[in-house]
Amino acid sequence: MRTYKTPHAYYCGADLHARSLFVNVLDDKGTTRLSQDLPANPAAFLDAVKPYREGLVVGCECMFAWYWLADRCERESIPFVLGHALAMKAIHGGKAKNDRLDAETIAGLLRGGFFPMADVYPKAKRETRDLLRRRSFSVRQRAQLIAHIQNTNSQYNLPPFDKKLTDKGNRTAQIADRFEHPSTRLSIASDLNLIDSYDTQIAALEAHLVKSAKVDDPATFAFLRTVPGIGPILGLVRLYEVDAITRFAAVGNFLSYSRLVTCTHESAGKVKGVGGRKIGNAHLKWAFSEAASLMLRSGPAARSWMQRQAKKRGKKKAHAILEARIGRTVYHLWRKQTAFDPKKFLAA
Repeated sequence: MRTYKTPHAYYCGADLHARSLFVNVLDDKGTTRLSQDLPANPAAFLDAVKPYREGLVVGCECMFAWYWLADRCERESIPFVLGHALAMKAIHGGKAKNDRLDAETIAGLLRGGFFPMADVYPKAKRETRDLLRRRSFSVRQRAQLIAHIQNTNSQYNLPPFDKKLTDKGNRTAQIADRFEHPSTRLSIASDLNLIDSYDTQIAALEAHLVKSAKVDDPATFAFLRTVPGIGPILGLVRLYEVDAITRFAAVGNFLSYSRLVTCTHESAGKVKGVGGRKIGNAHLKWAFSEAASLMLRSGPAARSWMQRQAKKRGKKKAHAILEARIGRTVYHLWRKQTAFDPKKFLAA
């Protein structure tokens, strides 16, 4: 976990909420210069820290409302550091907890060089990344509606559907007519209408996202799609969740961020287990898992490799190894801006 170690004259800890903001400013000696509860708006924040602007750094915990504070600090040329929420045990593990103590702890961590850093995603692509995540939410909602139709059909012990309901041509009005009670028919008809609406909205979102990718980084988007198992959507997830591959000094850092490797906990030479399973990007972990499954579905060479590895290590471990191998491939082809080479992929 990276920590912020740059020295400054003043350290501002901000305990940020949707409607309020508690700030605590320490000088380089550790003396409290400001401890104040403010409304969460840029004018009030800038007015409060105005006497300490020269040599000030601002840090806050990563929560849903940090966008405006990061953007305002960037506009005012104030260094801003985003704290990794899962790593800030000094805040969440204390006996007492309130806004004043949290802001003071954040400022103290900044001053001491122990403030755990999360990535401040650049504003230029932030809205597109959020739209991509919203598209994933809509897909999950659509899947729940299809599952509800399937479960209701099983609930009444009706014959299974001949074709998959994921295809629009297979969803007809006769599906609702299977059920006797008018309330059940209305419920299923409502599901079908909502699924059709989601199809329209999701298609529009995907068209916009692909168009944006071809403007933001067309070369990388094309290289990513040369990897078997990575189509337009999985390519988009990697492109916008990573932003710039130069963020990662080595391939191990990228695999760790993508949740493709686990870290052991050791004490006195004994392994106590593994940790950090939730530290990293969940969207990338999902994307690499999906890519591995799709690669196995479409590539005979990958299936043969998987069978050999499954005999040695088990199916679950072999699948995890394949995910990590795809992660390494993505990292190197992204940095080198080269297309996928199947001979090198399975050569090791």
